[in-house]
Amino acid sequence: MTVRYGARPPEAQRNREVEATAAKIWSTAVTVVWETDPDVIRAVLPPPLEPSEPLARIRFATVDMGTGIPVFGAGWFGVRARHGSVEGEYALFMPMTTEQATIGGRETYGEPKKIGGVSIERDGDALRATFARMGFTMAELTGTLGEPVDIAPKDKVDFYFKCSPSPDGKGFDTEPALVYVRRHEEARDGRTIDGTLTLGESPLDPVADIPVGAIRSFEFARVATTQTGEVVERVPAEDLLPYVHQRYDDLSVLGKKDS
Repeated sequence: MTVRYGARPPEAQRNREVEATAAKIWSTAVTVVWETDPDVIRAVLPPPLEPSEPLARIRFATVDMGTGIPVFGAGWFGVRARHGSVEGEYALFMPMTTEQATIGGRETYGEPKKIGGVSIERDGDALRATFARMGFTMAELTGTLGEPVDIAPKDKVDFYFKCSPSPDGKGFDTEPALVYVRRHEEARDGRTIDGTLTLGESPLDPVADIPVGAIRSFEFARVATTQTGEVVERVPAEDLLPYVHQRYDDLSVLGKKDS
């Protein structure tokens, strides 16, 4: 008798999250980069991250794993930051439409993923993309596809904090880790977009607190990303604790339902 929940031999053990992120998987992506308030960026960065160029970025994407798994939606929202001499980005919110896409990134890299709605709708050259979660629409993009554009390959670093909340509700049960995820990104079929990005209010995912200033880029493309991750240093718990609400829902902000 085979008990499938039983222990597996070493040769049968696989880190599927690492395998998946090392493969080249193409997604349909809409990406906007804009200038924002430097003081807001400073306010959202846990130590030891520091402000860099005052830019924010949002990406709406739909992904087909090419394995018969249905297309899922994946989102990214964050700001520019640096760690020492290393320039990168710090994610504040990463909505995913499936459990599999959410859990692997949170447990392996500390990505601030939450299950939510991510959609891209295209009708000819008309485009609409949204983030939605817990009854709130946090981001909406509407626009029209424009001229073809070449998007150069890029290498980038994303910063994440991997932490484990303590079972007794007091802090963490292990010392948090600062994780680098190094990504190589390629793009094809790029198009400019003439459009508008609107950030909506949500008490659970307050992306609207990051003001949208001058737009640096507004692009549609097919994008493929490969990545590797590593722990680069341990972070004092007291430095990260004030920011933990960024990745865990505090349902008290919704208020009490009338009896």
